Amino acid sequence: MPESLQSFLDDYVFSRPSFTEPWKPLSRPAIAAWMIFYIWFLIYAFNAHGGYLFIDGANLVVHEGGHNLFAWFGHTLCLWGGTLLQWMVPFLLAVFFFTERQPAGFVFCAFFFFENWLYTATYMADARAMELPLVTTGDPDFVEHDFNAIFTSLGVLDHDTQIAAVVRILGWCGMIACVIWLASLARARASSSPGGAGDNSPALQRWDKAER
Repeated sequence: MPESLQSFLDDYVFSRPSFTEPWKPLSRPAIAAWMIFYIWFLIYAFNAHGGYLFIDGANLVVHEGGHNLFAWFGHTLCLWGGTLLQWMVPFLLAVFFFTERQPAGFVFCAFFFFENWLYTATYMADARAMELPLVTTGDPDFVEHDFNAIFTSLGVLDHDTQIAAVVRILGWCGMIACVIWLASLARARASSSPGGAGDNSPALQRWDKAER
């Protein structure tokens, strides 16, 4: 095997934590701070009623970059490319933090992966009405509504709001699941402390061992 390939495997593949290893420890104050942030964001997003959220500025930049990137592969992938890259970036980052067993990074990226679904749902629901202001990095005279074109090509334009509702619900479910999972880590952390309930649980012993 070439030395460069062996070095790559040793540094980036074989040295990575195993999925069977415990998550890296996260202190109780850190968990509490993250929980406050996520609960605040859920309330903020709920009160926005599908409106533009502050994080959507970053989503928009990635979305437009996706159009430019996938434009190399033809018009169809160019249309889908904005949403594809917008979803792929937080998803792949979540996968990275999952393999590194870093809970804070994993939850953050997974949470905002699902938040992107709310952004996408708003765009989908506008497919027929086309009332949202459109942004493009190209000639504004040739700008088109992604989901008007996509749903028209798929023959589902009349169901834009129903599809958007399903995507929005799944996005909310995903975000809430991320917060629940983080809360379960907090519970495990509390139970693994001296005198806590469940000190003899194998899972909590692994968590406590990692923390030490």
